Parts: sequence; structure tokens; C-alpha cells
Amino acid sequence: MAKKDYYDILGVGRNATQEEIKKAYRKLARKYHPDLNPNNKEAEEKFKEISEAYQILSDPEKRKLYDTYGHAAFAGAGAGTSSEGFEGINFEDLFGFGGRSRGRGDFGNIFDDLEDIFGTFFGGRTKRESSRQAYQAEKGEDIYQTLTISLEDAYHGKTVSLEVPRYVVCEKCAGTGVKAGSEQKVCSECGGSGQVAYSSGFIHISQTCPECKGTGVIQEPCEACNGRGLVMTKETVKVKIPPGVDNGTRLKISGKGHSGRFGGTSGDLYVVINIKEHPLYKRVGDNLYIKVNIKVTEAIKGTQIEVPLINGKTEKVKIPAGAQTGQQIRVSGKGMPKLKSKGYGDLIVVVNVEIPSIKELNKKAKKLVDELDKELPPVTKRYEKP
Repeated sequence: MAKKDYYDILGVGRNATQEEIKKAYRKLARKYHPDLNPNNKEAEEKFKEISEAYQILSDPEKRKLYDTYGHAAFAGAGAGTSSEGFEGINFEDLFGFGGRSRGRGDFGNIFDDLEDIFGTFFGGRTKRESSRQAYQAEKGEDIYQTLTISLEDAYHGKTVSLEVPRYVVCEKCAGTGVKAGSEQKVCSECGGSGQVAYSSGFIHISQTCPECKGTGVIQEPCEACNGRGLVMTKETVKVKIPPGVDNGTRLKISGKGHSGRFGGTSGDLYVVINIKEHPLYKRVGDNLYIKVNIKVTEAIKGTQIEVPLINGKTEKVKIPAGAQTGQQIRVSGKGMPKLKSKGYGDLIVVVNVEIPSIKELNKKAKKLVDELDKELPPVTKRYEKP
């Protein structure tokens, strides 16, 4: 089955900038990360697909190769046999033998130089580099974890202890992934160079050997981490929740993501806040809404009531005479703390006039309603557009 286009996988155009590619990758990686989709094979495969696409498109040289030759550039299927793109190169000037003859040994050196040059052009390591560099430091992945809190906790702020599953460096092998004292064997796939080369015509591409991961040797994997260099553990992390957080607020704890491999820095922990629904208040931004039920007579005459606040106190609120259902009364500064600035939002009191049915009234009340009906002024306008 043909592989999907890397640009289509990340959902970007072929002229996308590096920053656009990075943003697209981060968005998809967060959605399909295995830590956020446990036991979901489909998400796991999707995450691998996204990572593969980003690895190629985030590297300018590899991206250039992909744009020219497609997947064939990285699968050994050949990247074309034309020498197009090398026209205009003066090889005599390049190798410094303009005008003089070279012996057989000189041409051997030329081909060694060619291998180094093409390795540089196409993002691979050269033979000279592979002997110096066995492992490359890898930054650890970020962790995203949801934390559910009450609206009161969001108002006051608090510090919580959160248990976080994360990969840390294996102590038994010190993160190398290799069993201590195991015998080294030269990798048969790359012959110890750490690189495998694919050639087609004039094009020569080098890649890190998949068998030995670029080390050039095969060693027995560490039993504790199965050769990964990292082991899963659960760590208790203290998370400080500032007053005013809202649903979806992300709190970053640096260095508390998965540990990096081969000396790489650790990723970060992102705690995503989820606030439980409150029985009294509805939150909209920094404002809180509360519905207050009043009697018909209170609506007619006006009244004053004590409204509970989110901080546990109460506030006296005046309901004006003639209040209507749905009327809103704003109480300044009695809402939620503002997360990114000083001050507080407002408390919005929503009036609801309770009108009892005639069946709920006793004889005296029914008589009073009849008398009141005769005394009340008529409706000024019976019909209006809603």
C-alpha cells in the first residue's frame, strides 16, 4: 500500500513554513499521544505516522529530498538517476586538482570526499563522523495530564500532589539500554560504520543504521528496560494552582515530562485544568451567574435579599420594584479572580419571578388575587414581537 503524503499527514500545504509545520505537529501530537490515548492502537499508529512525517519535514535538507523524490528518497527505492541539480559544479575546483593528473590513490580519496559531501547534502552522517558519534541526545517527550478541581479551588487556588506516570533514566544501565558487561559485536548491517547507504545512479544517500541505531555495534539489551534506556515509574509532583484558572487552562511544570535519552533534557509536564460543574453558579469568563427566585409581591414592591458568594460570604442585593423574570443585576467585583491581571469579575444576579398556580392558593389568597386583578392597571400592549 502506498504511503501517505507527509504534508497530508500533518495537514499543511507544500509551501508551509517550518513554524507552521511545527505548530501542526504539536497540535496532532497532543491529540494522538499514547499517554492521552491508553490502549488505543489506532491513536498509537497515528502518532507514529505524525512523528515520521515531522522528522522529515522539520529537517530542511530531508524536506528538500522528499519534495524532489518523495518517499523513494528514504526507502532505498532510488531518488532518480539524473544528475540534475549538480550542473554548474566545477569538480576540478571543488577537489583542487585543476589542470593536473591524479593517480589511482588520488581518485580513491576523491570518492571518499564525494561520500562525505553527499552525506552532508542529504542530512546523513559521514564515515568520519560515524566513528566519532555513537548516540545523539534525544529530548524527552512532554506529558499532558488532566486535573479536575472544584470552582471553589479555582477561586482560592491551591497546591495539589499529582501522581504522574513518566519514563526516567534506567539506573541499571545508566540510560544506555545495554546490559552491563555484555560483549560488543560489530553490526553486520552497517559493518560497524553506524550508517547504511542507498545508491541510485549518481545519488548517494546515507541513513542511520536501523539495526544498531547508529552505534556500529550490537550489544545485549538491558533486562530492566529492554534496551530502551528508560523505565516507567510513578512520581508525585506538586502542582501549584493559581487563583482564577478556568477550564482548559494549562499549567507547565518544566522538566517533569519523560526523561531524555542519551543525556537529552527531560520534557515538560502540562497539567490541563478541568473544573467540575457547580450547583449554584454558572461561570462565563471571570463572571459568575446565579439565579434568584422571588415572589410576585416581591417583584411588584421590590425587596432586598442576601445572595451567597463563591468565597463563602454573602452580599445584600437590592431587587428593584417592578423586577421582571430574566432581569439581571450586576454586583461588581464578586466574581472570579482574573488569572492574567489584577482584580475580579462580577456576580450577575438573574431574577426569576415565581408565579404560583391557582391550585396552590388557599381561599383567602384566591380572593385577594381576584381583588388585585380588578385593581391592577390593564396591560399596556397585549402583543409584541418576541
